[in-house]
Amino acid sequence: MAASLRLWRLKPSRILRCPLASGFRRGATAGSGQQPQLEKLTSTRQLDGIRHIILNNPKKRNALSLSMLICLRDDILHDIESKALRVIIISAEGPVFSAGHDLKELSSERDTKHHIEVFETCAEVMTLLQKLPVPVIAKVNGLATAAGCQLVASCDIAVASEKSRFATPGVKVGLFCSTPAVAVGRALSRKVALEMLFTGEPISAHDALLHGLISRVVPEDKLEEETMKIARKICETSWSVVALGKATFYKQMALDLDAAYRMTSQVMVDNLTLKDGQEGIEAFIQKRKPTWSHSVNTACK
Repeated sequence: MAASLRLWRLKPSRILRCPLASGFRRGATAGSGQQPQLEKLTSTRQLDGIRHIILNNPKKRNALSLSMLICLRDDILHDIESKALRVIIISAEGPVFSAGHDLKELSSERDTKHHIEVFETCAEVMTLLQKLPVPVIAKVNGLATAAGCQLVASCDIAVASEKSRFATPGVKVGLFCSTPAVAVGRALSRKVALEMLFTGEPISAHDALLHGLISRVVPEDKLEEETMKIARKICETSWSVVALGKATFYKQMALDLDAAYRMTSQVMVDNLTLKDGQEGIEAFIQKRKPTWSHSVNTACK
């Protein structure tokens, strides 16, 4: 198999497991002598190739605590190379998509080792999203700040309701949003990103669309419908072709222009050797709908 056909493969990395199984956190005990109840930090469902991952801690504004980050990673990676999975949608319960890191975890009550683990785990989750073989869509209906804004910027596609807002307000509490700036600074123009970072002031969904942070703004009552339209369109395509295309897109963005064209030209040639590369072209010529195999195997004799 040509090197470009392996671009989408996930590399082994340190796997952190959710400290409480399947995205749960400990709640208050119901009474003396009873076991602590477990409440979900995240919830998931998957149907027709679309996996919904919901941040489910609205009482804490869906803060990206260490536990939340690890559970989000577990939900993302579960059976990730299954051809039955075509799209991931990340959304949230409550009026806040995510308020970013849990500042209580970043206080002096926790040691430096813990602080390092929080930021390293966050970076792992954010970079993981672009390494997945399937597209990831952020469905935003509310406020996304700091690492929550970073999560939106790190997704491949982002659809937001008109009431949504986005901010990097760390400067206001003495903690500059340096890690959110990595994703936000790559999604927005430098001057817009720096204004957000220096002032901490939120921008509207329409301004976020104008400057490239999100893909689409829709009325709140159309958010689910419009997000699902995009997801279903992706489900109509070949898994292997999308996986190759996504990996190639992010790789070429880091290259200079000449190197990007050299690399992508070879990928186009390799794409033609895929079974689905040939099936799509033959279906177009024969004026029929393609029947995708979703295979990474080549069709060339």
